[in-house]
Amino acid sequence: MTNGFIVNRVVYYGDVSAIMTNDVRGHDLVFVLMGSFRRIIDDLHAELATRGFPEARPAHGFALQAIGPHAVTITDLGRRLGISKQAAAKTVKGLAALGYVTRERDPADARANRVRRSDRGEELLHESAAILERQKQEWIALLGEERFTALISDLYRLGGGAPVGDMASWLQE
Repeated sequence: MTNGFIVNRVVYYGDVSAIMTNDVRGHDLVFVLMGSFRRIIDDLHAELATRGFPEARPAHGFALQAIGPHAVTITDLGRRLGISKQAAAKTVKGLAALGYVTRERDPADARANRVRRSDRGEELLHESAAILERQKQEWIALLGEERFTALISDLYRLGGGAPVGDMASWLQE
């Protein structure tokens, strides 16, 4: 693309050189942050593919994190992800087909199913954590520990000090 570059399927036509100066416009912030996030996630998934997880997608990580270390019902998973029960069931079906989760009957309610991360799902999260830790160390090497710590602290403050929450559903809206 000659007049812009693509960030998450959105074409950015701003002046890239302005981002490297103090001439940043408000809307540039979104693209800079999105570009950094996208790079981390794209690099993560490229590395996961080389480690035996070529089918892994960002949504899988969100869902596996939302399931947590204990089995949950599909209704609870939908609530945690901020999506409908039907969407949660579809997500679980896809994760099960990839071997990332197992389904079991809920002993407290025979009508309900529970979802649990499988060994492969746990392995995916373990590999992801190791890759993200390596990426963090690369950022520290690039920026220096003091600037990296300040960056993380500032981003946390700018984000309101709140956890991400239902990022997966927010991205789908």
